[in-house]
Amino acid sequence: MAYARTALLLAALTGLFLAVGYLLGGAGGMIFAFLLALAMNAFAYWNSDKVVLRMYGAREVDARSAPALHGLVRELAGRAGLPGPRVYLIESDQPNAFATGRNPENAAVAATSGLLRLLNEQEAAGVIAHELAHVRNRDTLIMTVTATIAGAVGMLANFALFFGGNRNNNPLGVVGVLLVAILAPVAAMLVQVAISRSREFEADRGGAEICGRPLWLAAALEKLEAAARRIDNHRAEANPATAHLFIVNPLHAHRVDGLFSTHPSTAERVRRLRAMAGAAGAGRGSVPEAGPWG
Repeated sequence: MAYARTALLLAALTGLFLAVGYLLGGAGGMIFAFLLALAMNAFAYWNSDKVVLRMYGAREVDARSAPALHGLVRELAGRAGLPGPRVYLIESDQPNAFATGRNPENAAVAATSGLLRLLNEQEAAGVIAHELAHVRNRDTLIMTVTATIAGAVGMLANFALFFGGNRNNNPLGVVGVLLVAILAPVAAMLVQVAISRSREFEADRGGAEICGRPLWLAAALEKLEAAARRIDNHRAEANPATAHLFIVNPLHAHRVDGLFSTHPSTAERVRRLRAMAGAAGAGRGSVPEAGPWG
């Protein structure tokens, strides 16, 4: 059901992109929009992981340089039936993590130094399991394509604002061009947000299954949410289009409007995880203790 909803939303976003191309440039504009989307997605497919890791100054670590983190990722990847992803460390006080890569064979998991200081091993296991669930579900590719198409809609809208559109294809003339140019990016953003939130819920569920303790992830989310509200992630603030990658919204420190937040409510995520723990009888007596690890 979740995959069907994601596919429907992605189809709607693609349709919006082509419609904007047609309204702003006729059949030629639609063809240009299609070719542009194809080229951007091809680039994103092969290079998005390298770009985002470089953007955040991520440093690859191994069993010698970060034995606790590297060992935890390898152990949980084995439980998830995944090949061992590359492991990266980001120097940032804000505790957070993300996964990237075009497929499980080329995946990478990155955690911030702030996360390693804040969470204990059980909580960190919940976070890493969540990111591995993203990898297993191929959410990294889904969200890369989604962000690319949404960004392309914005690019077409900017072209229309600066150069005008094909008014003959728009029944409202210049007013129609302006409405499309202004409203289309908002609509694309809302669809992108809906897809992102849906995939986060699925990754929470999958992560709880991988680590075996939904309450570990629930406790981690509460800590991460509280810390993200206090501590800036300056690179994320400079690149808000990458916010959807992280396990909690890195822009929380500046109170992003909930309507456009790429993440569902942390309270709702925690509620679902606790319900999952109760239904499965998991997590009894296993609520993580506070304290750093690694």
